[in-house]
Amino acid sequence: MSHTAHIPSHRKPRRSASKLALRAGVAGGVLGTIAVAGAAGPANAEPVTETIEMPTLGSLDTAGLASAVAASAETSQQEALDQSLQAQENAALQKAAKEAKKAKAEADRKAEAERAEKARAEAEAKAQAEQERKDAEERASRDRARTQLSTTSTTSGNTGSTVSDSDSNGSGSTGSSSSDGGSSAGSSTETQAPSGTAAAIVAFARAQVGDAYVMGGTGPNSWDCSGLVQAAYASAGIDLPRISGDQSSRGTSVSLSNLQPGDVLYWGSRSGSYHVAIYVGGGKYIGAQNPSTGVVERSLDWDTPSGAVRIL
Repeated sequence: MSHTAHIPSHRKPRRSASKLALRAGVAGGVLGTIAVAGAAGPANAEPVTETIEMPTLGSLDTAGLASAVAASAETSQQEALDQSLQAQENAALQKAAKEAKKAKAEADRKAEAERAEKARAEAEAKAQAEQERKDAEERASRDRARTQLSTTSTTSGNTGSTVSDSDSNGSGSTGSSSSDGGSSAGSSTETQAPSGTAAAIVAFARAQVGDAYVMGGTGPNSWDCSGLVQAAYASAGIDLPRISGDQSSRGTSVSLSNLQPGDVLYWGSRSGSYHVAIYVGGGKYIGAQNPSTGVVERSLDWDTPSGAVRIL
């Protein structure tokens, strides 16, 4: 290791190439100006003997140059900041426009939903009012029918009493005539109004026409087929099983051509029927059919039963 290695160097640091070029350019410009001035002077001018002290490279105003560079950098930075702020403002405007459009669409949707709900409510109210009107008409019709049945039952009871007295005092020829005209009597019975227990059963069944059908329903405003038959017979003081197959197994089997009001009609086999109804006379029956129709009065031709039983 050299003995002088630890001694710091006293050499001046090298100037950068850019600083040397700058100073050389300044010096060259000053010398060029002096040369031009000398050439433009008069030919017989006295030679210049004054010594002009040239500025040294170290006397240049580097502070002003640094200030200019700093100002330029600040300007560029400000422009970049302005551009960034403008971009943010544009993005905010676009976002606000999207949100306003979305809010308007949502408001329109809610308004449309409210209009639809109002229309639906009005339609339901109108339908309910119409249904209430129909129900009132049906109730009035049932009341009229019940009153008519009650009157007819009373009249039929009095007539039956008269006929009974006549039979007890009448001649045998009358009985013979009745025997010969058995089929006509059966047909006549089918068109007559029911009386006594049958009248009560028919009146109860007819009063439920228009009620809803509900599986397992036993009243007072909804029924299934066997529930209605059981309740109708109970109104006349007669107990029947709850299930249709058990109901059709009671009583005596009768022909569909020899039906009487109050007879129980069944569909399927007698011991395994799946549906029952009550014959009300005039070729019609009343039954709780299905959820779409409820309790209705129908002709035998509308859905011909498989058979019938007489329990009364």
